[in-house]
Order: sequence, then C-alpha cells, then structure tokens
Amino acid sequence: MSRIVPLDPPFAPAVGEVLARMMPSGAAPIALFRTFAHNLELTRAMGGWGGYALSKRLSLSLRAREIAILRTCARCGCEYEWGVHVAYFGERAGLSTEQLRSLTAGSPADSCWEEFERALISACDELHDASDLDDAAWAALAAHLTQPQILDLLLLCGWYHAISFAARAARVPLEPMAPRFAAFGRVAEARPRHFGVSAST
Repeated sequence: MSRIVPLDPPFAPAVGEVLARMMPSGAAPIALFRTFAHNLELTRAMGGWGGYALSKRLSLSLRAREIAILRTCARCGCEYEWGVHVAYFGERAGLSTEQLRSLTAGSPADSCWEEFERALISACDELHDASDLDDAAWAALAAHLTQPQILDLLLLCGWYHAISFAARAARVPLEPMAPRFAAFGRVAEARPRHFGVSAST
C-alpha cells in the first residue's frame, strides 16, 4: 500500500503543467511522478538532471544507459523503476530476454554479454556494494569509455539509487503496463538480496 498516495487528476494547473513536461506528449503521468508532485519544487528541480539523463545529451549510448539503469534498479530491489524502464526502453535498447534476465537476477559473467557490457555491469555492482570502484574496475571501464562518459555513468548510477530509494520507501504502486521481476527469474523481496555478498558482511 502506498505511503504517499500518487496524485490523481484533475490536477491543479501548476501540477498538471509540471507533470506534462515530464512525459511524452499525450502520455498520462506515471505513478512515480504523481508521487513526487506532492513536493512540486522537488519535482521541478528533478527535471533538469532527469531530462539530461534520458536525453541524447548524455554521453552514453541508449543501450549502455539502460544496462546501467536496469542493473542498478534490480540491485536496489526496485521493481517499480526497473519495470518502467523495461517497458519503455528495453526493446529500444536492443536487450534480449536473456539479457534482461541476466540484469535482473544474473551475473556479469553470463554468456550473453560482450566484454564492455560485462565491465559496465560489474561497475554497477561494485558501485552498489562498495560506493566505489577499485583500480581494476576503473581500468575496465576506461578501456571503452572516455572520462566524460565515466562521469555520466557514475552519476547515472547514483541517480537511480535515489529514484529506487524513493520508489521503494514510498511504496509507489507498480505500473499496470510494466513487467514484473518474476517474468525474468526473480522473486520480488521485501528487502533486496546482496548478490554474492553474505548477510554478515
């Protein structure tokens, strides 16, 4: 059950204007944005970075961007944002069912990935687990990405941690059109599991 119930239409004019800018033309605003709209100044502020992260101005390719977002949301246990990105961007990013399953419940070592994508997923995992990258992980990224691209990746992972925190803690209701973790081999849990890390560490 939602802890902050998403606003429903009809929206106040200022709310409707902000929400309309956050969605493709004619699309109804998703529950996450309608939840954020309880704090309109926050919602306006999010538009700058959020718009950049999902635009062609981001220096990462669409595919790399979505691999990073999906892995980060999966590691955070955020079925809501993971499902929205699978629904809106999974096909456009050229991600196969096997790759989506790997991002959701698998490993960077899975055979469906090329060298760069393994390095990318490993970096997302290490950022999630350690809030840092060791020298080997940095070098693996630097073999494929420029410094501006690495900076985009670091901030992108951090941004989707923030989105995951908000969506999970506020109990944003899942979107009807979005897939569920279970369709890709993972059971949604009350708390995210630590991939390859014991509960005692």
